[in-house]
Amino acid sequence: MTETPLRTDRDERGVVTLTLDRPQARNAFSAELMRAIASRVEELEHDETVRALVLTGAGSAFSAGADLTWMSSLKDNTFEENVEDSRHFERMLRVVNDFPAPTLARVNGHAIGGAAGLLACVDVAVAARGAKIGFSEARLGLAPAMISAYVQQRIGTGHARRYFLSGELFDADRAFAIGLVHEVCEPDDLDATFARVLAEMLKAGPRAQRETKRMIAAVAEAGSLDASEQLRLETIARLRVAEEGQAGMSAFFDKRPPPWIPD
Repeated sequence: MTETPLRTDRDERGVVTLTLDRPQARNAFSAELMRAIASRVEELEHDETVRALVLTGAGSAFSAGADLTWMSSLKDNTFEENVEDSRHFERMLRVVNDFPAPTLARVNGHAIGGAAGLLACVDVAVAARGAKIGFSEARLGLAPAMISAYVQQRIGTGHARRYFLSGELFDADRAFAIGLVHEVCEPDDLDATFARVLAEMLKAGPRAQRETKRMIAAVAEAGSLDASEQLRLETIARLRVAEEGQAGMSAFFDKRPPPWIPD
């Protein structure tokens, strides 16, 4: 039977959960798993009924990072072949980072190397206390090159200098302190804590969230108040007159839930 490295579940709210399903390999990234994640996320990105995308791992780990068997197969490749192979990993990171609806990571266990980089690509990460996280590439004589752009935006250059250069592992509380994850809880509380965070996310208007994600990315790229001014003016003006914005404001003034929150 062919291994299926990724499991997809969707609930009645429009929440899609992608579970890295290689527990025997601690959900390490094989070429097949990376392609499966990228392809599935690309399939979902134009589905406006998706309210949120969740990433988690099967078993005791979120992901141990790159699969050693896959890594070993690359050592005899040419430089050009290695560049091309790395594009598969970049594709996975990019589609998660750019997904139009809210993205969340349920970090049920260790997230090492590329998996720690994936945490920097989601909007919200909730981690179980005891999970070990780190950018271990330098200890293998490598560099966290593919994840660096995403992680540095999240944790800043100062923290990147320490943890990229040392390759040391740190715990979920430290990941919270440097901004890589947003909430930490006891392992037994992970389901309840994650459900609470997800429920808060679903209280916002779906179109407003998608417009806001585009705005955040554009403002960051613009780099100055003047460069982003027109974008910001047009975003709020567009949402004020849109059906969702009108419904949301009416619900607020009438002291009732907005239409996107189920009764």
